[in-house]
Amino acid sequence: MKHDSKAAGTTAPAPCAETAGLNRRQTLGWAAASLMGRPPVAAGAAGLTAGLTAGLVTGLFSPQAAHAQEMSNMLPDLIDKSRQAVVAVGTFSATDNPRFGFRGTGFVVGDGKTIVTCAHVIPNPQEKDLAILVPGSGSPTGQPQQRPVRLLRRDATRDLAVLALEDGAALPVTLTLASVDDSATVVREGVAVALMGYPLGTSLGVQLVTHRGIVAALTKAALPAPTSGNLSERAIRQLRAGDMEFLQLDITAYPGNSGGPLLDIRTGKVVGVVNMVALKSTRESALSAPSGISYAVPVKYVLPLLVP
Repeated sequence: MKHDSKAAGTTAPAPCAETAGLNRRQTLGWAAASLMGRPPVAAGAAGLTAGLTAGLVTGLFSPQAAHAQEMSNMLPDLIDKSRQAVVAVGTFSATDNPRFGFRGTGFVVGDGKTIVTCAHVIPNPQEKDLAILVPGSGSPTGQPQQRPVRLLRRDATRDLAVLALEDGAALPVTLTLASVDDSATVVREGVAVALMGYPLGTSLGVQLVTHRGIVAALTKAALPAPTSGNLSERAIRQLRAGDMEFLQLDITAYPGNSGGPLLDIRTGKVVGVVNMVALKSTRESALSAPSGISYAVPVKYVLPLLVP
């Protein structure tokens, strides 16, 4: 279903995948305001400059700045350890050109033969074979490897899907999911996170991209609509299923990021699955004028799908 806003200036979350999407959530109004004032007198300007200088020096050596620097130092190692577990998800047809049709991102967990992604990344109905592209740095040729997969489980309400490799050996690198029972790995507002995926699909090759930011808020997946005309099939399912949380991120995601892992930079564990972005107007604005707001499904909803 499409996510076009009904009026200019409204915002509607839309899926990050390149094709299929989800129903829109409740729209949010966007407004801009500018602050203008008169130039300060000379004495005031001098005092302001001194205050800013002192503040900058203090800020550079504050515990908060040191923590931010520590997170930045950890990110390169996290990317190196995780990149082989983040795959491109799509369809395969011998008669198509190209044969691999990119649809989104996924990541390898558990036994190395299980891939987690978003439900809307998988075509429904499924008319073609499913496949993944594994980053090429781990292969002898340096080229991405294509592997056939099948749909194991799908949870459309929570926009999650689990795939299984159909041939060959397990993939060598897997990601670890955060435990909902471990207080040290429970995601909180303000936690530094990074999302990994293929925002431009395979148009420039299989190029993995990482963006970082923080968990800005824990939000509800569906809110009561003001009128029946605002209700969608997906919103009704979510309301019946009870309150479901999303992780709101201050990170810009693009078409193709859907299904990618959201990693806690501190622990290196997966805390969510990227699945939506907030749109300022039309679907095309995700590229031309990104809102800088993205959403992820918390990992606690993934864990039940991995139980045999």
